[in-house]
Amino acid sequence: MFEVPRRGPRAWLLPLIALMLTAGAGAALGVRSVTPATPAAAAEAPPVRPPLTAEAGLPLLGARLEAAAARGFMGGVLVARGDEVLFRQVYGPADVRTGAPLKLDSRFLLASVSKQFTAAAILRLQDEGVLKVSDPVCRWIQPCPEAWAGIRLEHLLTHTSGIPDLMARPGWGLARVTPKTLSQLTADSAGYGLQFQPGEKVRYDNAAYNLLADVVERASGRPYLAYLDEAFFQPLNLNIGYGEGARARDVVTGHARFPAGLTPQIEPNLSIVIGAGALAGDLDDLFLWTRALHDGRVLSGEGYAAMTSGHVSAGATRRRDWGYGLAIGELGSRVSPGVPGQQIYHTGSWSGFRNLVTYHPDSEVTVVVLTNNYHQRDEVLLITQQALAETLGLPIPGFR
Repeated sequence: MFEVPRRGPRAWLLPLIALMLTAGAGAALGVRSVTPATPAAAAEAPPVRPPLTAEAGLPLLGARLEAAAARGFMGGVLVARGDEVLFRQVYGPADVRTGAPLKLDSRFLLASVSKQFTAAAILRLQDEGVLKVSDPVCRWIQPCPEAWAGIRLEHLLTHTSGIPDLMARPGWGLARVTPKTLSQLTADSAGYGLQFQPGEKVRYDNAAYNLLADVVERASGRPYLAYLDEAFFQPLNLNIGYGEGARARDVVTGHARFPAGLTPQIEPNLSIVIGAGALAGDLDDLFLWTRALHDGRVLSGEGYAAMTSGHVSAGATRRRDWGYGLAIGELGSRVSPGVPGQQIYHTGSWSGFRNLVTYHPDSEVTVVVLTNNYHQRDEVLLITQQALAETLGLPIPGFR
């Protein structure tokens, strides 16, 4: 709010005229002024993180996790209803070589849980009027292969572009350990033909999310990671960041179970999954992000609806549908007795980590499971559904 000076109209007209002239000059030069259409909460002070204390409000889950830890389970679990954290515990070592234990604020590689941040960046840019998910990829990527002419950003977001995934390409073993820049990743993808016409099939695609990260850079004029930090992580008081380099010194070690025993995985080479799985964070980071996203503090109503709605039902698998950077489905149908209701979720697995973050919109329950042992897929799924069931007062499930 401002007060009009009392010296007469000229004093307050001058800055207004200057502003009009500046706007007119910009229009004459073809410069477009973008007014961010971000949620009102984005302008507020960063939220206060909840007290970092161990919580054991779900005793049945706690007992099962203690038993699992005795069998070798390692990782962290957080369960919340609304803003209230009901359960926050960690189990096992941060690194088997030292035996140092995990902490409540230990940071894990998020792997493909990272995809939702890339998708949110695209949708934030759409909210700001910079791009549309219906834009052809070739509007933003130049030079652009002729084969990509029919691909739109929404195809990349829903794994329906037809661009071969990184792991479906020849020489994946060497590519996995070879550092790449974002521009090199785009050039690599441009060298392959499509596996199917855009929109015809669903095939999980890390390469598509790397390409989306490149679009974020070109559309925003900012480095991809810097854009995420400025748009989301700083305003929401999150400690999420790139999983390698100076900021990643406190990221725990990933492990894999081989015949010789539990083996550290110490060279993740996150550069080749920069837009698809390169972020790191702790339990509370994922909880706070999930609350902010579903509370409308990240995207406009239209953007949120697009991110959390299924877009490819005809081609999706029986158990899930794809939103943007998230899956939607009855995840609880994979256990018995089942946990009813849709869940909005994403898994993550890379270089010794196995994660799952799920949200039950009917009850506003968030479950975060981050682990530093790649070979815990079944345990991670079961933990999320047991946590959800106990929170809802349902029978505790096992596998069918």
